[in-house]
Amino acid sequence: MKKIILVLSLVIGLGFSQSSFSCTNLLVTKGASADGSTMVTYHADSHVLYGELYYRPAADYPAGTLVDIYEWDTGKYLGKMKQALHTFSVVGNQNEYQVTIGETTYTGREELQDTTGLVDYGTLIYTTLQRAKTAREAIKIFSELVSEYGYYSTGESFSISDPNEVWILEMIGKGPGKKDAKGKLDYSKGAVWVAIQIPDGYISGHANHARITTFAFQKKNNFFDPKQTVFHSADVITFAKKMGYFKGEDKDFSFSDTYAPLDFGGARFCEARVWAMFNRVNKDMGKYEDYAMGHNLNNRMPLYIKPDKKISVHDVMELMRDYYQGTKMDMTQDIGAGPYKCIVRWRPMTWKVDTTNYIHERAISTQQTGFSFVGQGRSWLPNPIGGILWFGVDDSYTTVYTPMYCGITKVPESFAVGNGSMMEFSETAAFWAFNQVSNYAYTRYSDMIQDIQPVQRELEKKYIDNTPNIDKEAEALYKTDPKKALEFLTNYSIKSGNETVKRWKQLYAFLFTKYLDGNIKTIVPGQRNPKVKQPGYNEEYYKQIIKQNPDKFKMPSAPSH
Repeated sequence: MKKIILVLSLVIGLGFSQSSFSCTNLLVTKGASADGSTMVTYHADSHVLYGELYYRPAADYPAGTLVDIYEWDTGKYLGKMKQALHTFSVVGNQNEYQVTIGETTYTGREELQDTTGLVDYGTLIYTTLQRAKTAREAIKIFSELVSEYGYYSTGESFSISDPNEVWILEMIGKGPGKKDAKGKLDYSKGAVWVAIQIPDGYISGHANHARITTFAFQKKNNFFDPKQTVFHSADVITFAKKMGYFKGEDKDFSFSDTYAPLDFGGARFCEARVWAMFNRVNKDMGKYEDYAMGHNLNNRMPLYIKPDKKISVHDVMELMRDYYQGTKMDMTQDIGAGPYKCIVRWRPMTWKVDTTNYIHERAISTQQTGFSFVGQGRSWLPNPIGGILWFGVDDSYTTVYTPMYCGITKVPESFAVGNGSMMEFSETAAFWAFNQVSNYAYTRYSDMIQDIQPVQRELEKKYIDNTPNIDKEAEALYKTDPKKALEFLTNYSIKSGNETVKRWKQLYAFLFTKYLDGNIKTIVPGQRNPKVKQPGYNEEYYKQIIKQNPDKFKMPSAPSH
């Protein structure tokens, strides 16, 4: 997601990358997961992105049908492309074949954005989901689309998975297209890119910085050869040499170092989030802490690591709630957290006092998340049952990941497109229900989060524990009547979504009542009035007040007797 751009002069002055620092993805292979599923996560983080669950039904089209292309970020009309004769159904970022795609923007060399191209990264994702049956086929379609229509966006990292494989693909354009002798614009300049399969038993991640460095150069892309674990554009190295970005031997070529050179901001704002996930599942990641903090850019993390133990879908949900807890960057451990240890920071992320520049941390868990998900693929089940998009809106620390099976034919009204918008409040929309809770909690976080998390865990545990039973019943139906199985899964997913939102609206009413006016109230059985606590601020915060105003609030000493 490319939404947040730092003030240009400040970015240049600090030497920061001009990435938008907006999204986070985790990639989990079958051998690294507790149940043998593949998983891809995605935080779509933007201050103007409304959290809703997209649904595109399968459809057939006459030959020659054209489809309009609109940039996902802005809605800007870019052009038209040929429609496929048949498209697959897509729920959010997962299709009926369990193919799941997420992304993070890393921007990279800005002169390489092809503003004449027709395909932006959002169109690339959602068009491909309607056409690909496997991750490898998705990569092939990516390559074909940008070759035919040009690539409009800046640098992107993509997570692409199916029930068996997980891939990371990184792409950047080759600059604006040019007109031919007849004045016709060439849209097919394409892009340079590389895709690497994450080895089974390993996990990977990306967070707004290109992460692929060196790779095994391939003579050609045979997308359906299971032994080929690297694909790339034919000119990924020659183009870099032509542009003067790289002059060494091919074996030393690094995609990230060439097309998105790393700087302090790329490490501290972006790579640090990947490190935070890795650090929580691998005991040896402490040695990269200086890199994550931007102090030693030569100590670069590997593209993928092996977790100390296999991780469950709930573990993955919890990794998406990281705010650097327990590390030097823990966002509850500085004055910016306020007296109630709040884990978010208001923008801008960079600020200046006198002539010195400073930063706020950029954690995985952040207030501007539109939606996030854990996309799970399970190879042992029929596709419509095997894929689950665990979907949530707003801040991941206070969201509830609710199961949406990939075979459903309708989404809950509370998550549906058109139910409210970023500037239109809706009483029935999940996005607004969750924002009411999270934004109220930011005012007294350390107390309110203790009421929020038990409800969050109760719901998620219920859905996770229910999954085997739902799978079993759906699979039995599928064997005799696939249509009834899809209807069953649709009803379950809608019921779960509506239950989540209803419970969250009840939670908001409870919190608003309990914490009204800065008090903490509890009911006393048999008494008319509640018990009222006024715990005040913590001692550390009082000390900060005194430090800044040593005499202003001081009471005179009591007279001695």
